Amino acid sequence: MTTPTTIPTINPRDNAIRLLAAGFAEEFADYAAGNERMHELMMDLAYEFVCESIPIVDEDGSFDLANELIMNTTITKV
Repeated sequence: MTTPTTIPTINPRDNAIRLLAAGFAEEFADYAAGNERMHELMMDLAYEFVCESIPIVDEDGSFDLANELIMNTTITKV
């Protein structure tokens, strides 16, 4: 994918910020996906989601489902 040279914005500074973000998005996704803190955060969020959204009464089952949700989730740039 090629990075555009301009992105419609109100001012040149915002354009520069958006271009930098677009250029580093994939590298950041790789960095975040490989970071242990991201895994811990995702596990906390997945477990919270399971507890709030899926009626499983077994705590081990909830933990296992949360872990499986993480295994089926990929961090990529948009």
